[in-house]
Parts: sequence; structure tokens; C-alpha cells
Amino acid sequence: MRGRPMSPPPMSGPRFDKFIQSPKVRVIDENGDNLGVMYTREAMEQANEIGLNLVEISPNADPPVAKFLDIGRHKYEAQKKANAKRKAQKTQEIKEIKMRPNIDDHDYQTKMKKVVQFIEHGDKVKLTIRFRGREMAHNQLGMAVLNRVEEDTVEIAKVEQRPRMEGRQMLMVLAPK
Repeated sequence: MRGRPMSPPPMSGPRFDKFIQSPKVRVIDENGDNLGVMYTREAMEQANEIGLNLVEISPNADPPVAKFLDIGRHKYEAQKKANAKRKAQKTQEIKEIKMRPNIDDHDYQTKMKKVVQFIEHGDKVKLTIRFRGREMAHNQLGMAVLNRVEEDTVEIAKVEQRPRMEGRQMLMVLAPK
């Protein structure tokens, strides 16, 4: 049989039992009581007597700190904690609202309802005003619309990016306070 030699997979998580490399460790028992500094082999034997593993908790300490734990349960709980943290994370999206410089009042109100809804949901809002044809000569109309939006959302949002021209569009970004 040729090929590469089989090697064990790289270890993930804290070192335990025979993988602990330091000769002495500070030991904490299953109840959280400090048993003091002892030889690693001796601490491993004590942990095995009560049916637990010796798990390295703080490897950078001098001497390293090890605790009597069930390694399988410890890894399982750490994985559950990481999954819960990932699940609780809120991703902030950027929602875009497009307007025109000569937007009518009712259209403006409809767009503003959406802006408020997005911001209350915790998302950023990118407001885009598109200029077509001769509207390019009247940038101040677009600026007036964006200033009106800023005034209407001053209680719930802060301007993350001031209005600026980008080609034929004027952009502004609002973020929740």
C-alpha cells in the first residue's frame, strides 16, 4: 500500500489527558476547588479515578491550569454555546430606496414609510436619487429631497454617508441610531 502515511486529524479544542505537554499543572477539581500544583501524570490518575478527564483550561498560565471535566461534555457545551452565539447574531443589511429629484408628495410619503420600516428593523438605508436628461443641471433639487429625508428621520437615524454625486446618481446612507 503506497501513498501518504495516515496521521491523526489535528486536535481541536483544549488539550486533555496525555496531550497535556507540561510536566506540572495547577489542578482544579470538579467542584471548582483548587488542589494546588501537582505533576500532570498524578493529576491524570486522580481524574481517571473519579471517571473524568484532566482538561487544560488556561495553557498560557505558569504553570498551566487544568480541571477535572468530562471532555466530551465540555466540547458539546462549547459547541452549543458557539451555535447560540452565531444564531443570536444580527446581520445588518443595506436596503436601497430609489427616488427622483422631482418626486411628488404622496410618493415621497410612501418611500419614507419604507425608510422608517427598514431603520426600525435595524437595517441601513441607501437613498439613491437618479437624475435623467436635463435634471443633471439641477443637482440642488436632489440635495433638497435628501435634506428633507434627513430632517424627517433625525429621531431614528443618523447620516452615515453625506449626500454625494456618483455619475448620474446622488447617494446618501442612513443607519439606525
